[in-house]
Amino acid sequence: MSGSTDAAFRRQAVRFGAEAVVSEMVAGEALASARPDMVRRTCRHEGKGRWIVQLAARKPEDMRAGAGLMAEAGVDQIDINMGCPARQVTGGQSGSALMREPELAQAIIDAALEGAGDRPVSLKMRLGWDDTTLNAPEIARYAERAGICMITVHGRTRCQFYKGTASWSAIRDTVDSVSLPVLANGDIDGAASAFDALAQSGAEGVMIGRAAMGRPWILGAVSAALRGESFDTPDRQTQLDSLLEQIEDSLTLYGARLGARIVRKHISAAIAHLDADWADAERRETRALVCQIPDAERLIGILRDIYLEERSLAA
Repeated sequence: MSGSTDAAFRRQAVRFGAEAVVSEMVAGEALASARPDMVRRTCRHEGKGRWIVQLAARKPEDMRAGAGLMAEAGVDQIDINMGCPARQVTGGQSGSALMREPELAQAIIDAALEGAGDRPVSLKMRLGWDDTTLNAPEIARYAERAGICMITVHGRTRCQFYKGTASWSAIRDTVDSVSLPVLANGDIDGAASAFDALAQSGAEGVMIGRAAMGRPWILGAVSAALRGESFDTPDRQTQLDSLLEQIEDSLTLYGARLGARIVRKHISAAIAHLDADWADAERRETRALVCQIPDAERLIGILRDIYLEERSLAA
């Protein structure tokens, strides 16, 4: 997730048992030009968990160059983005816009594989551009023949963005079209929905995105459930320690000023999920006020009060 799955957040996800984590989407041409902000997006996280970098590009040569740079950096896997619905991405005819141009999509796949060398390459996409062009199975069949190692399908079309509910059953058409592992994605927010998504799609696994914001342990919890193992939700002290570590990592990664701004969305999401006996309005006000605190030391002290004393900032 662009703007969210940076190295600081991924470190927390693997801390709690995520088996694989994916970087923010990076434009191949921006990476090839060595733009500092784009290179930073690909930073390796600390800890376990496969290091996967997701690339987007409109031109095959940009995808080839970006994949080559990541292979040289030693990534465990490169993921091709053909699923992002954002207008700033599809307006440049990349992301899910490539599903409208199957021949170009195939060329992008070939270029990624060429640039990656011996590194495995996976593909993430949607069901199609809209309800009249549900061509994920067609693209998946080509990807398998080309040498892609795994496919993830979000159970919506691009034109749905994130509206309505994901159709996990619609992913089955892609699952039945290939022998590759296929992961189901979209609206999976815990063990129950993960089991439902697998049952309806026939997929071999799941990918979790937005639901992990503010609670990075959910990936480990779902992973444990799918293996038939128990998982203890971290207590408040552990949750606080994790959040403070993420804040510190963000300040180190981006610098004090930018890091404090970037990590705010994670702090807000964490408070949204905190098991506290607050009214909705009280929780919203606390989230808003916490995200206005510019001083890191003061912010940390207030977070300690919120987590350990259950003190809201509401008037």
